[in-house]
Amino acid sequence: MPPFPSKNTILIVDDEPVNIKALEIVLGDEHNLTYATTGEMALEMARAEPQPDLILMDIVMPGLDGFEVCDELKKNDKTRNIPVVFLTAKWETSEEAKGLELGAVDYIRKPFSPPIIRARIRNHLELKRNRDLLENLSTLDGLTNIPNRRRFDEIYSQEWNRALRTKSPLSLLFIDIDHFKNYNDLYGHMAGDDCLKAVARVLQSSLGRPADFLARFGGEEFIILLPDTREQGCLYLAENIRRALKELHIEHRDSSVADYLTVSIGAVTCDDVTQCERTFLLEQADTMLYKAKHEGRNCVRAKRVP
Repeated sequence: MPPFPSKNTILIVDDEPVNIKALEIVLGDEHNLTYATTGEMALEMARAEPQPDLILMDIVMPGLDGFEVCDELKKNDKTRNIPVVFLTAKWETSEEAKGLELGAVDYIRKPFSPPIIRARIRNHLELKRNRDLLENLSTLDGLTNIPNRRRFDEIYSQEWNRALRTKSPLSLLFIDIDHFKNYNDLYGHMAGDDCLKAVARVLQSSLGRPADFLARFGGEEFIILLPDTREQGCLYLAENIRRALKELHIEHRDSSVADYLTVSIGAVTCDDVTQCERTFLLEQADTMLYKAKHEGRNCVRAKRVP
């Protein structure tokens, strides 16, 4: 198997220094290694960023044992996809079945063979890389290559929970291309696809922070999630986007708004998410978008809730 293009990070969890040293000799040249000597430390390191690509763990440890650590990892959405490989001298069928039922991907028996452990680790890292690639592809919109509705729902849930913890504001922008059906009917669906791609590029380039999140919500609708953003910042971005798309001057002769493509934007901000519901905020953004369309299009309509 060819080497990985960059080193993966393996978290070794073992309370015996001699075992850690032996694994360092076998794996250290090929991978970045980090170490935990207790189950509690392993859980803390697995949840931290950057996360390990694989966890190689002993079963028998003081405090939390390997089975308990694996169970906790698989219960947590943030850590459940990290492959866990047990490295153990315990080799009873019932023990192996227990670990696999908890979500471990493999058992490697002590004393281990260096070529065998290297090959198995490579295989599991390759499988994880392929799973991650498929997962990423499943959350991208095939046309515009930006995140899709499914991915938005995931990120929205995460950011909402973070805003609850940090008591920070959260804003949303709902963006709709004005008279897009007319555009498709006049210019054809291939031109419509090119139009959607151009809009997605402008929207993506308008975002100023890594945390700002753009997705294609469906059809000609896009949505932008703005963590830590109050009403003024939300409105500022919305107007910038509206002007930037207007200045593209994409011809649209069958629009009642202008001779070129325009968008309508609904903006909503919640300063305190403890006083709001996640679905309600989305509904309010949609309501503001409807208001913008009803009041002439090519404009921004905004609201602060609750």
